[in-house]
Amino acid sequence: MTEDSEHITVVFAGQSERWAAWVEEELRTAGFGTRLVRWDPLRRPPEGSALTDLLAAPGCVLLMLDDWYLRFDSGRYRAWVDVLRAVLPEHRGRLAALSVTTRPLPEPVRALDPVELRGVGRDEARRRLLGLFGVTAPRSGGVELGRRLRFPDDLPPVWNVPRRNRGFTGRRESLERLHAMLTARSDGTSIVAVHGPAGVGKTQLAMEYAHRYAGEYDIVWWVRAATSTTARENLAALAGRLRVGDGDELGPLIDAVHAALRTTGKRWLLVLDGAEDHERLAGLLPDGPGHVLITSHRTAWSAHGADLLKIPCFDRVESVAYACRRAARLTEREADRLAEALEDLPLLIDQMAAWLDAHPTIPVSRYVAEIRDGSPSVFGVLANGDEPRPFQAVWAMAVNTLHEDAPEAHELLKLLAYFSADVVPVRLLQSARSADLPPHLARMAAEPSSWNSALRTLSESTAMWLEYETGPQADTLTVGTLRMHRLFHRFVRESLPPEDRENASRTACRVLVAADPREPTQPRHWARYAELIPHLRPSGALESEDEDVRRLVLNCVEYLRMRGEYREGWAISREALAHWRATSGPTDRMVLVAAHQYANMLRRMGRYADAEDAGRAVLKSLAAAGADESGIETLRALNGLGGTLMALAKYDEAGDLYERAAGDAARLLGDRVPLTLSLRTNLATALGLQGRYEESLDHHRAVLRARVAVLGGKNALTLLSALNTAWMLRLLGRYAEALAIQEQNTRLHRQVLDRDHSQSLQAEHNLALCLRREGELDAARALMRSVHERLVRRRGRHHPETLLVATDYGMLLRGAGELDEALDLAETTARLYVTQLGDAHPYAIGARDNCALILRDIGERRAARSLAEQTLERMNQALGPGHLWSIGCAMNTAGTRAATGDVPGAVALGRDALERARRRVGGDHVLTVNVQAGLALDLRAAGEMREADRLEADALRRLAEARGEDHPQTRYMREGVRPYWDFEPQPY
Repeated sequence: MTEDSEHITVVFAGQSERWAAWVEEELRTAGFGTRLVRWDPLRRPPEGSALTDLLAAPGCVLLMLDDWYLRFDSGRYRAWVDVLRAVLPEHRGRLAALSVTTRPLPEPVRALDPVELRGVGRDEARRRLLGLFGVTAPRSGGVELGRRLRFPDDLPPVWNVPRRNRGFTGRRESLERLHAMLTARSDGTSIVAVHGPAGVGKTQLAMEYAHRYAGEYDIVWWVRAATSTTARENLAALAGRLRVGDGDELGPLIDAVHAALRTTGKRWLLVLDGAEDHERLAGLLPDGPGHVLITSHRTAWSAHGADLLKIPCFDRVESVAYACRRAARLTEREADRLAEALEDLPLLIDQMAAWLDAHPTIPVSRYVAEIRDGSPSVFGVLANGDEPRPFQAVWAMAVNTLHEDAPEAHELLKLLAYFSADVVPVRLLQSARSADLPPHLARMAAEPSSWNSALRTLSESTAMWLEYETGPQADTLTVGTLRMHRLFHRFVRESLPPEDRENASRTACRVLVAADPREPTQPRHWARYAELIPHLRPSGALESEDEDVRRLVLNCVEYLRMRGEYREGWAISREALAHWRATSGPTDRMVLVAAHQYANMLRRMGRYADAEDAGRAVLKSLAAAGADESGIETLRALNGLGGTLMALAKYDEAGDLYERAAGDAARLLGDRVPLTLSLRTNLATALGLQGRYEESLDHHRAVLRARVAVLGGKNALTLLSALNTAWMLRLLGRYAEALAIQEQNTRLHRQVLDRDHSQSLQAEHNLALCLRREGELDAARALMRSVHERLVRRRGRHHPETLLVATDYGMLLRGAGELDEALDLAETTARLYVTQLGDAHPYAIGARDNCALILRDIGERRAARSLAEQTLERMNQALGPGHLWSIGCAMNTAGTRAATGDVPGAVALGRDALERARRRVGGDHVLTVNVQAGLALDLRAAGEMREADRLEADALRRLAEARGEDHPQTRYMREGVRPYWDFEPQPY
């Protein structure tokens, strides 16, 4: 080549598009003019004129040699050799070649002395490329400015796509159309749903797209979306790679991923493969400047903003080409006949070609006749599915051949059909205990060569997709998982006789039990549980009567609770309960555990009424079975129901239930056993929610003393009891005492538990509230902000723990004078409480009352009064006028009446509220004192000076005795500042 060759025509095949784009950019950067010419070996058979036509243009022709050129099929391989042999002598000076294949090069190509680009780095590849044209490439020094195309051998920094199918054939129009659809928008999210019938090759197209266009992205993330659980785990795993989000629950991690994709300047592609459940998976779609590729049978994704791209069957040219690549012994004519019999469906052509390649002595004509005219029963397979006859014939032949020629592989296939088709856990099978496998499979699993041989046989005979991973010694590759097409998976299951089904199910369940870490609350085991859950249904675990299998299911549900996947936990526990109750009765021990889990999931989904029904049904079943009313199972059922009643704001009934249960537990089990102490803690919580703070404090202190004696001072449960004690002291207005306990309690939480543990965050939350009440507003606000931010990251904005903190943080912002931010947070929190609990729940009512306070502060007095009057009426209806929260709403409503000029109305409401407060908590309680001070202000405005002075002086005396003359609250009252009550939701 000469240096003055200024124009270069680059000839490439479709699958080398990344290489062609990189070569073009490098040549243009070096000052050359370029033209890219895609050569499609399916559409343009190589002829001498193909090259001479290109050579008619000025400059040089650069051939990019890959597998398409060199071994597309034997006919085209020979044709290329003939073309190059004819053209090369005359045009040698204008032809050059690059090789991006690892295959041997034909002799005429070797005469071009092609440069190898695979296996070298970017700098060396650039040097070799430009050296073809007499240009010396400078070595890279420092950082290149501008966004350059990624070197084709370098995958994106964030990448998890399955390995490329080197046998992928054709689909040029579909790939180009897909690329055009995804790149049509310059902003926002481009979503394309690739759809079509089963077996048409949607997943293979998506994989090829990801590999072919990888150079255009910085992030490419593959999500296996056949089940919601797997899809959410896969997407949440991206948070770690992007270094965003933290915590246990998947929801906040997914939110963090969405936020990162929305704000990053990087180019990204998200693939949801096998996403059939569009309603449950739509929440995984990000909204940012990037691309989403979905593969699905369904067109319903269009309702979620997706453009649809239908993938047809192969056309005949593609079918023939693919068959010839897959089975080298086929002629194009034989491949054409087979493609016709198989209706050009890619999955069947792959299956057929794999079988023919593995059985070279079988005449192709006989195979075609058996597919056209045969029945699955001819091959000893009785299929029950509704697949078209070609499917059944092809698969029946494959299964029958395995049975005759490779019986061990056939036995393995039957077992594999009882795991999820999407990702069959080969690694778990190989590491299973010998006793858990049938003897012949146990022997095979113990011998790596036999095991790998059987897997290869399955892959070659049934077109399963093997995925390799590094072996234990990091020096070998072994099969980690395999993928089985769902239609073939169903076919194998339905073709098995009943005895084989039972054996396969039993073995699959044993393998899963052996893989159970039995610690679902430990983060180090969560990846394993995520791996096990997709196999519960296909293995038959949810229907099993075996206690070990049932324990596995319960552990998986507990893992889902820890990860915040309540819907999936509810679905699994519901399905398991239906089977277990039918076979073991409603009062079986494990059935009861499952029932508790089911009710717990309902509660966490916000379906409190359903959870109450489920809890009461358990108690009814126990009673009908003659269970002891104070027996341990009844106590557990009462404990679960009580939590639901508290969530439903049925505080009185919950208190009565816990009082009964705690007494029965003490008599049956003793005062200091965990269940008794748990019930007493819940009783104390219910009393606190009733506003009976003194009684609640007494119970919390008693539990604290017992836990210190039994568990020690630094046990997590002991720390929780100390936290509860400080919480009640604060609500009683004993701020200094509460702060002293909570400061030490928070230090211990940080030592014993992770700082972002839910209980540690609750400790810091209470510390911030104590600091606020002691007048340390800046420290309180900073700490509360930190807790709120961590909870949003960890739990999400909708989680009950986040809402509880958000309510208090909003009022702290109000106290700091940041009224706009305070109102925004308060109104958002109130809306979320209404959505989750209903507008009649005390938490929703109290949160709206906080909004009324802020509206009054910003001058929206009429709006504030209207909202305050509503909340007062609703709180009275929800809890009764004697509850402390109702009294607090009354005090605030009196303030809004006074602010709007209704002084008589304020005085009347203040007198009533003061009387109720004195009856409920006495005259020295901080709420009573504040109600009294507010009434004094309104009496003075009404001209009743003597009574106003008397009430004010008495309130100041009581507050000074409790807090001190210099306490901020005492100063505010002395200065005539209007007192208020802000609603604080309590944890339960």
